[in-house]
Amino acid sequence: MVKTNVNKQVESGPVLEPHQVILRPLVTEKGVHRSTRNNQYAFEVNALASKSDVKRAVEELFEVSVEKVRTQNRKGKPRRHKFRYGYTKNWKKALVTLNSEHRIDFF
Repeated sequence: MVKTNVNKQVESGPVLEPHQVILRPLVTEKGVHRSTRNNQYAFEVNALASKSDVKRAVEELFEVSVEKVRTQNRKGKPRRHKFRYGYTKNWKKALVTLNSEHRIDFF
């Protein structure tokens, strides 16, 4: 973010469409527990996406109201295939907290 005035902030970087921001939902046992208890949902998102991009994309794609977005940059893990060593890719994870009256059904 680049500060221009005292109260205005302009986002730098490419403008992503909502379907480019959200790559896939992360449906795990922990994620299902969070969705039922805390109304939080996890997504794999584009590494260039900001929190405001994620919020806008989830609201447009799922037609819900987002309260909070938390993001994590996840490191790739070392893996081995036969005699070669490598790493899985780095990726970005977003935890989205929805308003209490909204839900997303993945199943």
